[in-house]
Amino acid sequence: MSVWKPVAALPQHVPLAISQRGDWVECVHYGSIAVCDASGHLLYRAGDVDTPQFTRSTLKPFQALPLLTSGGVDHFGLTARQLALLCASHSGEPMHVEAVSAMLAQIGGQVSQLQCGCQVPLFYTDHALPADATFTPLHHNCSGKHTGFLAYCQLHGHDHSNHLSPRHPLQQAIREAVAQVCQVDPAGMPMGIDGCSAPNYALPLRALATGYARLAAGVVPGIAGAPLQPLYQAMQTYPDMVSGSGRFDLALTRQGEGRWVAKGGADGVQAIAVQHAGYGIAIKIADGNARALHTVTLALLQQLGLLDHPERTALAAWHQPPLHNAAGLTVGGMVARIELAEHRRP
Repeated sequence: MSVWKPVAALPQHVPLAISQRGDWVECVHYGSIAVCDASGHLLYRAGDVDTPQFTRSTLKPFQALPLLTSGGVDHFGLTARQLALLCASHSGEPMHVEAVSAMLAQIGGQVSQLQCGCQVPLFYTDHALPADATFTPLHHNCSGKHTGFLAYCQLHGHDHSNHLSPRHPLQQAIREAVAQVCQVDPAGMPMGIDGCSAPNYALPLRALATGYARLAAGVVPGIAGAPLQPLYQAMQTYPDMVSGSGRFDLALTRQGEGRWVAKGGADGVQAIAVQHAGYGIAIKIADGNARALHTVTLALLQQLGLLDHPERTALAAWHQPPLHNAAGLTVGGMVARIELAEHRRP
């Protein structure tokens, strides 16, 4: 049996949201927030922005970058809709499965080469599961990202059998790309294995926010041109491919009307690339509570002057979600409690 070693230090999170039952606090949801510009300057903060936090699926646009910078888009004739899939945590709806299957065939790959595993699609969280349902790795929410991994291997002639190994040239290229985009030392990035079996990295929230500011700007220092621009544009144009029907990221990106793109990650991580304001946002809820994360995200956008009256928009269900009991009575709800500290630009 494995014995987990205690971490050296715990993040110094602060209260960001509370859930109430009646007029009394029942749960306190701690977390941290960073808002940075594309130069890496910290603009706003709450809590701990320096202790590395696992990025989970917010890392996906940067995991796709090596394929783009090595000419994979032109080589395989990838469309913007397919680029969105590279960044996706999709719901496994028929439109997603069909699109990933087509992209896999386009790059000359096979379903059996996908190493993301198989899961019940997220679509069935809110829909009845058919009695005769069968699923393949195509249904996994990360299958688009993994198809991009195979494309990189095909492009460079790498062995695909061990392409998720941290020592594989693909994963080495991804590590370097993440470090460059997020302005960190690649040797100092803690690594873990994500739910889809790919390496994932822990970054300070200020580094993740910097990466998303650069996604908004499209540029990466040290890389010619605007390598991230196609990914931002794809995520903005096809948020239904990045997320799925009824999902928070889809509603949030659409609400931005081209001003931002949103990408969530498992266990309470949210990142937003705000193009018109020129900055990136990174949020972590310590206990991974999704309801708290959504409430905090919308409250933060309000505080930053980016979103007015979310309760009057398609985001209303996530704003301050009520707590209902089995009889349908409203017995409480979720409320954000954010105290942002502002940092002046140098």
